[in-house]
Amino acid sequence: MKPPITEPRDPGRRDALARGLFTALGLGLGASAARAEPGDLEAIRKRGVLTVAVYNDLPPFHVKGEGIDVLVAQALARELGFKLSLLPFQADEEMADDLRHMVTRGHYMGFGPADVMLHVPVDTRLMQENPGVLAFAPYYRERVVMARRLAVLPKLEQMADLGKHRVAVAGQSLAGWLVLGTDNGAYAAQTVTRWPDGVAAARAMKAGEFDVVAGAASELESVLSREAGIAIEPLPVPRAPKDGWAVGCAVKKSATALAQAVQAAMNTLADKGELQAIFSASGVSWRKV
Repeated sequence: MKPPITEPRDPGRRDALARGLFTALGLGLGASAARAEPGDLEAIRKRGVLTVAVYNDLPPFHVKGEGIDVLVAQALARELGFKLSLLPFQADEEMADDLRHMVTRGHYMGFGPADVMLHVPVDTRLMQENPGVLAFAPYYRERVVMARRLAVLPKLEQMADLGKHRVAVAGQSLAGWLVLGTDNGAYAAQTVTRWPDGVAAARAMKAGEFDVVAGAASELESVLSREAGIAIEPLPVPRAPKDGWAVGCAVKKSATALAQAVQAAMNTLADKGELQAIFSASGVSWRKV
């Protein structure tokens, strides 16, 4: 039986409840109990290595050592003049757990924290709820979107325009929650939610199994943006975040010098077009946040 669909506590952590046990510890962790306090810029300079935490199983940002966040981490370390030590980790039940494991305290399994964590919502409320964390340096704005075949569905100004067309969407996701909950569940019967993420749902559409798919913009664009005859537009649901949400970096709040250095490096990567190139290579549209 599928678990019930509940409202995600944070739109920046897609399908966190669907994730399993921690895997992939062997991607150059470079962390040990003997190393200096994470976030200490002078200590990082002495060892010449920046440890960056990235979510596992978050396509197109990171899957098995590859993805947008891996490239962002590499570019960030290079811009700062350090070698990169990537720290992949499995999402926990709550964003606060991830921040505790990867930013402030370390994981109970004995790894972490990192110097910098990527893909953190840059949100005032999140920082108020986690006072030891500084979220900053946004490098992407995520949105909830819907893709459709124009030959089948030329207009989609409201959900009622779907008619009887089936919708593919990851059930444990913000997009899934929005589609299933719109108009008092009017579209639940035609919504298929068997996929673990929007990338998998988009691949089903690319294979011709569906004419409509909903998900995060990065997920759908990474699969469908180069396909002819497909429109990818904002999900026409009033409760969808109109401006999306910014994702960026997180460090310990006390790591002021590191935060300033990371912010300056991220600004440089944006200004010289490297961030845009990274996202474009994966088919994902990017604009400076």
